[in-house]
Amino acid sequence: MPHTSVPPGDSLSPFDRETPAARADRNLLELLQELRVLHTGVQIVFAFLLGAAFTARFPQLDTFQRNTYVVTLLLTVVSSAVLATPVALHRGLFHRGVKIRIVALSAKFAEVGLAFLALALNGAILLLIDVVLGRTAAVIVTACTLAMFTGLWFILPRALRRPPGTAVEPHPHDAEPER
Repeated sequence: MPHTSVPPGDSLSPFDRETPAARADRNLLELLQELRVLHTGVQIVFAFLLGAAFTARFPQLDTFQRNTYVVTLLLTVVSSAVLATPVALHRGLFHRGVKIRIVALSAKFAEVGLAFLALALNGAILLLIDVVLGRTAAVIVTACTLAMFTGLWFILPRALRRPPGTAVEPHPHDAEPER
């Protein structure tokens, strides 16, 4: 249990007794665990894209498909870099007394990284469906998957952040740290 300023035996929850430094430690560990999962997905997409360029069918791709491939590959690289930035921040600023700032910045980088990952995944879907089923099907399917990612990864979390009394209320200590 982290050091606290509240005496043991009171009626406060463990979160209420958590110091800002302990909360920052917990939030950073949770965020880094989430990023590990995401980064694995990025690596899988990147590996698929790298391998695709060396297949026998790759030279037969049309200009649209080649451009989609290149853009998707670059989106994957950007998402990898952005999603790894919290680790670099933590390493570069370790023991500098700025963990709360690291957590706040890392949360923003994770959100931006999710956006790039969603675009990369949709680019891969666009390319694959275009090759397999044709352009019209690819555009329709990609529009649907883009809507799905937007809804699940961005709209749903924001909808659950509504003012108190209109949705599930978050615990006050799990809110983003003040800047």
